[in-house]
Amino acid sequence: MKIAFYGSSLLSAYWNGAATYYRGLLAELAQRGYDITFYEPDAFDRQQHKDIEPPDYARVVVYPATETALQTVIASAAEADVVVKASGVGVFDDELLEGVMSLARPHAVKIFWDVDAPATLAHLRANPGDVMHRVLPQLDLVLTYGGGPPVVTAYQAAGARLCRPIYNALDASTHHPVAAQARFEGDLNFLANRLPDREARVERFFLEPAARLPERRFLIGGNGWDDKAMPANVRRIGHVGTAEHNAFNCSPLAVLNVARDSMADVGFSPATRVFEAAGAGACLITDAWEGIELFLTPDEEVLVARDGQDVAEHVAALTPERARAIGEAARQRILAEHTYARRAAEADALIRREAAAKRERSLA
Repeated sequence: MKIAFYGSSLLSAYWNGAATYYRGLLAELAQRGYDITFYEPDAFDRQQHKDIEPPDYARVVVYPATETALQTVIASAAEADVVVKASGVGVFDDELLEGVMSLARPHAVKIFWDVDAPATLAHLRANPGDVMHRVLPQLDLVLTYGGGPPVVTAYQAAGARLCRPIYNALDASTHHPVAAQARFEGDLNFLANRLPDREARVERFFLEPAARLPERRFLIGGNGWDDKAMPANVRRIGHVGTAEHNAFNCSPLAVLNVARDSMADVGFSPATRVFEAAGAGACLITDAWEGIELFLTPDEEVLVARDGQDVAEHVAALTPERARAIGEAARQRILAEHTYARRAAEADALIRREAAAKRERSLA
């Protein structure tokens, strides 16, 4: 089956946290026989910060962020058996959604793939005239990369016929243990772009523990932190390309995950960083959120913190031996239960079921 996938970017992780998710899933779907074309706009300097070349598992069409180019890529939806519009493309999102779904062939499976369901649902509640309200009942599937039961219930209440989570996961071919690098060494490393709905939690779970432990070394990577006031024992290194994530995760005593406000509130939303860290065998400390037990066992495979004091206490008490044991337990759990091969199998089953049902209805 041919998939036309409209997303933010497959080639660049620059200000694009969904890149790893797209890559892991689409690579595995290609292994299952899908012919995939990924359409991404040339926007937000992503093409100037590409971290991979076009992969062998998908054809990538990079189009100018103009209305003329938009109409050209929208027209391509008519050639696909599966049409996917992802959330957060960032350029002409409404026009893309309405355009590609209106041009999809009658037998095509129409999917909205939400990589930030809490934000999308909040927007829908605040904007009753949004195009999504018109398009949602026409879709065959809404797939989300997190959110669990609260998001499924909310989407179906909003008019979705079927909503299912396809969670973040691990691509073991790209995220795995490597040798430590001195430039990434420290007691606690944190990697995330600076976003308004995460900053207060970063202050609480990362900067406060750094202030509590002035003798310890803290390192922060990601875009946007240059002008943020931080304790003297915090070192900033800016954007960290995906090729360096393994070393970033393997070099310190522990790494930190901090959910955005909306993800923490909804729960059941493990970030890509959780699986990247676990795949590298890193000892992960995460802020608390509902549903974490579905992915990692607290105190055995992950350390959970309710606040900055908890983070500081975890770091202060952690020995290299215990850190290695927690990291290895997490790696084994993720490899056994939470790989993109498993996620792709779930998505594949849903897509093929919908395709078969549409064929049957057309023959009735």
